[in-house]
Amino acid sequence: MLEGLKPERVMYYFEEISKIPRCSHDEKRISDYLAKIGNNLGLEVIQDEALNIIIKKPASKGYENSPIVVLQGHMDMVGEKTEDSNHDFSKDPIKLELDGDYIVSRETTLGADNGIAVAMALAILESKEISHPPLEVLITSNEESGMSGAAALDPNNIEGKILINIDSEEEGTILVSCAGGERNIITIPIEWNKLSDNKELYELIVTGLKGGHSGMEIHKGRGNANKIMGRILDVMNRKIDIDLCYIEGGSKSNAIPRYAKAIISIPNDIIEETKILVSNIEKDLRFELNSSDKDITLIIEKAKEDKNKVFSNETKTRVITSLMLLPNGVQTMSMDIGGLVESSNNVGVIKTMENDITIESAMRSSIGTLKNHISNEIRLLAETIGAQWESSSAYPAWEYNKDSYIRDVFKEAYKEIYGKDINIAAIHAGLECGLFKEKFGDMDMVSFGPNMYGVHAPGEKLSISSTERTYNLLLKVLERIQ
Repeated sequence: MLEGLKPERVMYYFEEISKIPRCSHDEKRISDYLAKIGNNLGLEVIQDEALNIIIKKPASKGYENSPIVVLQGHMDMVGEKTEDSNHDFSKDPIKLELDGDYIVSRETTLGADNGIAVAMALAILESKEISHPPLEVLITSNEESGMSGAAALDPNNIEGKILINIDSEEEGTILVSCAGGERNIITIPIEWNKLSDNKELYELIVTGLKGGHSGMEIHKGRGNANKIMGRILDVMNRKIDIDLCYIEGGSKSNAIPRYAKAIISIPNDIIEETKILVSNIEKDLRFELNSSDKDITLIIEKAKEDKNKVFSNETKTRVITSLMLLPNGVQTMSMDIGGLVESSNNVGVIKTMENDITIESAMRSSIGTLKNHISNEIRLLAETIGAQWESSSAYPAWEYNKDSYIRDVFKEAYKEIYGKDINIAAIHAGLECGLFKEKFGDMDMVSFGPNMYGVHAPGEKLSISSTERTYNLLLKVLERIQ
């Protein structure tokens, strides 16, 4: 599919790794593939218990005394697909398509986040023509679902003090700071009641939303299917005698949920009245979300599943209260950096099990005390409604370094190629740089990457021309480090 596109070896490796299933927590195959490539090239390879891969390549001629540079990306991807897709992320290759200047996967995520970093690193490792300092290629595992690979990394396996992270999504910009974050989970115990004889089961579905990256796109005001479902259930619960017996929404805590479903019971004599109510709520939501999610759709139809029990009123109230009161979206904006989201929360995933309902949120902040504050808000909500609360997968922010050699090299290389200044920015998303700073101390870091769009959502696409320019910039930077 990608044959003939430039840079040729980058595109070759991107297509090859797109054939390998590599969602978070399912990375053994991609990790083994990377280790095999390194071994076949005759290079030193370290594969640790967390499946992180480190491949070390000696300097090219004339660069033997240059500082060691770490090229870094992550091997896992977010697996999101359209509701009607039958794609199986555990075994199916990603279906790549060409659309003008873009590589796109229409029914699923593309995995350019962060497969393009892996492809660039492999192309550099195999090349005998590129001028470069000593290299350590570090490809981490499970970045998308908690950064546990970076957290498990043994710092003794890395010698370099300069790190180039290839995990950002806007050409012409280098990132020099990022937010920290953590996951918060509320667990609501289920009390069951028998389904009333005079009620029928209906499915209530929220769909048609764009979704997106819960950090990079949280400021765009896109609808959150889980929060919207809570709002609908609250309206219905106040106006109609409904019961709730099942609820689900979202699939990844770091993706803005596009879809949610609840199964409710409705009295037989007000079915049509309920449908009109849902239709009116849909009109309100379409008006409110006209700029961000004009295709939002609410569906109410007879349930396909046969259930004979429903949540108790107390359980139902706990679920609705949680969805209504959980903080979501942008919480604060930075007063120091114009346009930068400072803190946010994404109510990402709802699941119904046999004995409880879980609601998982992904929270981000560039200020540690604000992160703790939002986490405490969620904890207090859980305690108030009699639910359990837990926090996990915390990772630190990456703070700005005023004196950065590698930042200056990027600025000079970009100016040489394009005759203009590169943009220096901070990001409201989690990068592993925060963990590396904590783990390696005085490591000098930047993050950059080619233009990508719709990351963490079906239809994700990667610019071909931007990939070539970004790769050429990376080669120019390596050439300058002597």
